[in-house]
Amino acid sequence: MASFSSEDAFQDSAALSLNDVESLHSFRSRSASFSSTGSSGRLQLRQRVAQLMACVEDISSDDEIHEEVSRTLDEAFRIWGKKLKDKWQEFRLHLVTWNVGTASPPPDVTSLLQLNSLGPTVDMYVIGLQEVNSRITNFLSDLAFDDPWSIFFMTVLSPLGYIKLSSVRMQGLLLLLFVKHVHLPFIRDIHTHYTRTGLYGYWGNKGGVTIRMSLYGHAVCFMNCHLPAHMENTEQRLDDFEKILEMQFEGENIPSTLDHDVLFCFGDLNFRIADYGIHFVRESINNKRYNLLWEKDQLNMAKKKEAFLQEFIEGPLQFKPTYKFDLYSDVYDTREQKSLFWFNEKKRKPAWTDRILWRVKNLCQHASKEGEFTEEEQTISVTLNNYISHMSYGISDHKPVTGTFGLELKPLLSHPLVTLNPEGEWSAEHDVLISYSAAPELPSSAWDWIGLFKVAFRHVNDYVTYAWVEDDEISSNKDSKQVYMSAAEIPDMGGEFLLCYYSNNLQSIVGISQPFQMHHFQCSQSLSNSA
Repeated sequence: MASFSSEDAFQDSAALSLNDVESLHSFRSRSASFSSTGSSGRLQLRQRVAQLMACVEDISSDDEIHEEVSRTLDEAFRIWGKKLKDKWQEFRLHLVTWNVGTASPPPDVTSLLQLNSLGPTVDMYVIGLQEVNSRITNFLSDLAFDDPWSIFFMTVLSPLGYIKLSSVRMQGLLLLLFVKHVHLPFIRDIHTHYTRTGLYGYWGNKGGVTIRMSLYGHAVCFMNCHLPAHMENTEQRLDDFEKILEMQFEGENIPSTLDHDVLFCFGDLNFRIADYGIHFVRESINNKRYNLLWEKDQLNMAKKKEAFLQEFIEGPLQFKPTYKFDLYSDVYDTREQKSLFWFNEKKRKPAWTDRILWRVKNLCQHASKEGEFTEEEQTISVTLNNYISHMSYGISDHKPVTGTFGLELKPLLSHPLVTLNPEGEWSAEHDVLISYSAAPELPSSAWDWIGLFKVAFRHVNDYVTYAWVEDDEISSNKDSKQVYMSAAEIPDMGGEFLLCYYSNNLQSIVGISQPFQMHHFQCSQSLSNSA
């Protein structure tokens, strides 16, 4: 959580006299007594604010007095903000966008995923890839099995305690979400969608793939896009972008894309640097004067004119344009390219094609007809911690871009729908028991199941075995139920495991146990014989 420090605000302030008005500085000391007196304290506070409003009308035009009153009010708001946010938590998100140019995964992604970072642990990885190899033989095999990129990232992240929460693919577009186990019971209503825009909407080489969810009760959406290429296709890019944003998820009570509390849009958006020649662009890059190019970036220009883009935010482009590079190099496009009739094509002008944008639905204040403000508490905010490219990766002519974010949120869900635990000692020499209790609001189904997973499991179907919660139930009372697993289903090997309750109606894990130790069958058998 970001701290709301207010220690230095009053160090040098003296008592403020506005004619006969008492010092506003006393607000700080009074706030404690107000909080202890409940509703009467709030009434006193309202009266004090009303007095202040009356005084504002009588304040002279003394700028120094105005500034001092403003500083004091800022301090009051800081104190109030800290009180409101004491129960908030920070959810750290690391987002990757990369046009991989049909290449296979690189040997190492430690820096790409910032796995050696000394900062707080990442809670969720969002990985958006474009131009994943989608030749017909590759694509058909990927439909039957996980594609090589998904397997690669699962292999890297599952030993670190991340599970693949969801994925969606449309030809060369792939979107992967990985999350820490602890958050699984608080992520619900996961839905995916894809929108084709290539060949007038009939071909999926361009378009967008989307995953949405409820994250601790907040509607969050991630959209990975690949828009049309080439300098002259700006209008087509904007039309396709708007079409993708207008997509609707299937199902009841799912908000439209722009009605989510937070929306991230990213990918190879293919916007170019207009007007300037290639030599000026490259010279500006060589001198690290990227700001000279910002005003001619087509996306920056569009954000000033296109209404649907104006609420989107992007971090500063303080890194080199990420396209187009020679393979396995940080040198821009030097290869001679033969086109039709063997004429050489022009070298591509560098561009920031790979971008990350986000949009936070406005929850702050809405003006009423009377001119007063009715406050709706803002329960989620987004802070960009870094926005960088990764020059060391050379498998394609694009460099990957990452954004690390802090989602400061007030959890609207504080308890899992299901709590569950293993009963007694677990080994394969006997049937074992699981006890669980479900919240009344759980939309239970005969198809709900409890899975036994290794601690480093990769995805929800990566279970060792499972039990149906209804068919395998052996006891029930108003507080809890018991389910059994047959000894024949329990693995002989020992190790660390955990249990997850999967809700068929919610299509997600709604409860997860603490890790527990499973005894090796032969070991426990020999101990029994020796006894």
